[in-house]
Amino acid sequence: MTVDPEVVGLTGTVILRIRGGELPGEVEVRVRGGTEYLIAYADEPVELHQAVLIWNSRGHRQVDVAPATWLAD
Repeated sequence: MTVDPEVVGLTGTVILRIRGGELPGEVEVRVRGGTEYLIAYADEPVELHQAVLIWNSRGHRQVDVAPATWLAD
């Protein structure tokens, strides 16, 4: 497993609804001078276009996220 500590602590945007638990979605993250797309897991469902905080890297482009409510409109 290749953990990616560079993405931990970054925020991203949900581009494919995260269904919650072990049912992932996808997030778009600005990192390393570009944009990357990561498979994202959250405890609860997270809807499209919501901002999220990446708090853990599972490796292999998979991350754990939580809603970044302080960035909501």
